[in-house]
Amino acid sequence: MKLPYSRQTIGEDDIREVIRTLKSPFITQGPKIAEFEKALARFCRAKYAVVFSSGTAALHSAYAAAGIGEGDEVIMPALTFAATANAALYLGATPVFVDIDKSTANMDMRDAKKKITKHTKAIVPVDYAGLPADLTVCRALAKKHKLILIEDGAQSLGAIYKGKPVGTQADMTMFSFHPVKTITTGEGGAVVTNSKKFYDYLLMYRTHGMTKDPRKLTDTTKAAWHQEMHMLGNNYRMTDIQAALGVSQMKKIRTFLAKRHAAARRYFSLLKHIEGLTLPPRSSLASSAWHLFVVRVDKTVRDMVFETLRAKGIGVQVHYLPVYTHPYYKSLGYRGTQCPTTEEFSASALSIPLFPNITYREQSYVATELEKALRKARF
Repeated sequence: MKLPYSRQTIGEDDIREVIRTLKSPFITQGPKIAEFEKALARFCRAKYAVVFSSGTAALHSAYAAAGIGEGDEVIMPALTFAATANAALYLGATPVFVDIDKSTANMDMRDAKKKITKHTKAIVPVDYAGLPADLTVCRALAKKHKLILIEDGAQSLGAIYKGKPVGTQADMTMFSFHPVKTITTGEGGAVVTNSKKFYDYLLMYRTHGMTKDPRKLTDTTKAAWHQEMHMLGNNYRMTDIQAALGVSQMKKIRTFLAKRHAAARRYFSLLKHIEGLTLPPRSSLASSAWHLFVVRVDKTVRDMVFETLRAKGIGVQVHYLPVYTHPYYKSLGYRGTQCPTTEEFSASALSIPLFPNITYREQSYVATELEKALRKARF
């Protein structure tokens, strides 16, 4: 048996939707973009959604919309994919890494409070593995210090926090549509917001900083072809081909989420008896999107367990190295043990296969081989 740690779920209906768009007059900058954005905003109960060519592009654009720039600091957890920090560097800002709370693997808000300075511009909680951060505390901290709250929800589309969907409780929330995420557009991302100001900025920023909106033009005497560049933006546009897939996937998102939840419940049942295994955290405040199922083992045997499972065809993975331990970040001057709980978590973490269509038989195989691998590593 061969299993990836995750994979996309593409059906014939998705393929038909993409083919229809390929045969249509528009394969980019067409009607599927607005259709996808409308579906996404409705699902998140947000006023606005803007889609981008990738999750990283979406995050970069959100940081730009927040006014982040040279000399600013952006607070974020060290346990995240590098893009969360890279997007700050693109704008000349400094990522400030915060430790995680062991009970949730999300940002430790006590540590976050300690790291706020007069240069802090934004706070960026990351919903690790699909479990929402404590957004009430994040929002209060942002309000107290007049910071922009940008939620990195790359892993949490479809998660619920205090009865509300992720995407409405921060100033901006970013999502990713990479193949292993809740839904996919191949590559792609989005920002949802309730702010008209941020929405207008994001629309312009993703299209080279240009606009054709008559209300924004400085010269309204020209013909309909006239457009003006009002800022230095990027070409971060999603194509209609991608958006067509997104529209089709959004019709099935609740089914995808239900299957992920069912798979997570099966794992809890199959793995609860295994000695030396710590199961993922759960929260009374939130319902995870179950992007990942991250178990923990003793750090002295983690790599051995990893290799044993890989040899059995089980595509385990590690999410993530603390960002500041990457060679590039070391070259910027990040040194030492800045976030000890993050380092301890990272050294013991193991993501096991989880995706909507994983079967009970496949999960049983993972559980059996994981127990064998742990026993082998201990003796």
